[in-house]
Amino acid sequence: MCCGGRCCVSMTQCFFDYSTSKVLVIRSKSVGTLNRFCQAVVLAYIIGYVCVLKKGYQDTDTVISSVTTKVKGIALTNTSDLGLRIWDVADYVIPPQEENSFFVLTNLNITPNQTQTRCAENPGPGSTCTSGRDCKRGFHDSRQNGVQTGRCIQFSVTEKTCEVLAWCPLEKGNDPPERNILPHVNSSYLSQCVFNRTTDPDCPIFRLGDIASEAGEDFQTMAVHGGVMGVQILWDCNLDMPESWCMPTYTFRRLDNKDPDNNVAPGYNIRFAKYYKNGGKESRNLVKGYGIRFEIMVFGKAGKFNIVPTLLNIGAGLALLGLVCRAFWILKLYD
Repeated sequence: MCCGGRCCVSMTQCFFDYSTSKVLVIRSKSVGTLNRFCQAVVLAYIIGYVCVLKKGYQDTDTVISSVTTKVKGIALTNTSDLGLRIWDVADYVIPPQEENSFFVLTNLNITPNQTQTRCAENPGPGSTCTSGRDCKRGFHDSRQNGVQTGRCIQFSVTEKTCEVLAWCPLEKGNDPPERNILPHVNSSYLSQCVFNRTTDPDCPIFRLGDIASEAGEDFQTMAVHGGVMGVQILWDCNLDMPESWCMPTYTFRRLDNKDPDNNVAPGYNIRFAKYYKNGGKESRNLVKGYGIRFEIMVFGKAGKFNIVPTLLNIGAGLALLGLVCRAFWILKLYD
């Protein structure tokens, strides 16, 4: 054991000591060249990748967004159900406003003049019958159109189905009809520009056909059964640069599964009705509308200089540089 005084003196000397690492100069062209090369690689990584490419000197944050949309334009149709008709925004944008999305009607099946009465159910596994014993009074199924009355009536010349209390005549399960569809930023610019990947990539005004083409789809084919289209807006902004440099980039892709073999109901459709009084009796026109739903998704980040991440990345780079030098010293020591 040591005396108390000697231990105190020894501890005091250790506390106030300062040691430095021993420097060993290795005169070797091969080792020196490899050492400088590795140091250059480390410096290139710190300056080129960390600082310039990844902007390690910046503090970053992700985008929080809200998008408003407005649809404009008219369409002309000539069908056996409606005749010659002009459609405007109030007709084909349903509902008028949605959050970060909108739906454009591109095709429809109309069942006009429906009233609440009794009629034959459409043929199906639960509705086809040969007599009233096959129909159960009060029975209803989510796959059918109304409540059964218990009677079996003629649906067509060759087929009988159960009578239902429903909105009649019932909607027919027809395929949608094929149709032939005719072929920088300020108020002045917006009044004339239309988005084009080459000439006007910053214009926020889009033609529906151009959006489909950008996603690799044919608009006329997609308009028959409908679908879901994603509008992706990317903001990648360097706030150390002028604000005018912060511009969005638009990309488009189809989101729904268009493969009919792997999808029970390909496309996109909705049903809505327009009610009216006919001789004091409530009637309606049922519309099964096919269209394209546009989902708007915003991604991105913004970065601005901050001293904390700058010092952290510089310190990590210097430590890596020192580690390379120490590794070469150890390599030569054991050589």
